Amino acid sequence: MDQLFAPWRIEWVARDDDQDADADDPDDDDRCPFCALPERDDDRESKIVARSPHSFVLLNNYPYAPGHVMVIPHRHTGEFAALSDAELLDHARLKSKTLAALDAAFDPAGFNAGENLGGSAAGGSIDDHLHTHVVPRWNGDTNFMPVISDTKVLVQALDDSYDQIHEAFAGLDGALADGDDDAVRFELD
Repeated sequence: MDQLFAPWRIEWVARDDDQDADADDPDDDDRCPFCALPERDDDRESKIVARSPHSFVLLNNYPYAPGHVMVIPHRHTGEFAALSDAELLDHARLKSKTLAALDAAFDPAGFNAGENLGGSAAGGSIDDHLHTHVVPRWNGDTNFMPVISDTKVLVQALDDSYDQIHEAFAGLDGALADGDDDAVRFELD
């Protein structure tokens, strides 16, 4: 078995917790970006492709693959146990719609879906607002560039991903699409 030596990773592991503060907030204030983005008037600019009563779907700014999105509850919490049954069901139903939309948009061979739970040690850059990553996958698409060369490879522009996913969401049963610049809405309650 080959070994990959990545001593630069120790800087991430050993950093102070206050170094976690990223410039993630689009409004350059101290608000959680997952709380601030849905309040904006421009879904396309915010990269929000779908909404439901308790959740929304956001393109990942640094996707592992084209179509990498996050399903995010509106309520600011890092704990599943804090969500109500209605919020949990809404989140699960929107994740199901997300899988259907990504399947229609990209025809992947499979998906990875998951959460980074347990704070910053779990690897997420935003650890206090629960979110589910959904990543379309294709056979042979493993990408080691971030590991071996500190380089992220984006094979599709986010605006193109937005258009493709938005169109797929708009084609799903129960979709309410007001235009190309507004997130597709679902009444899932």
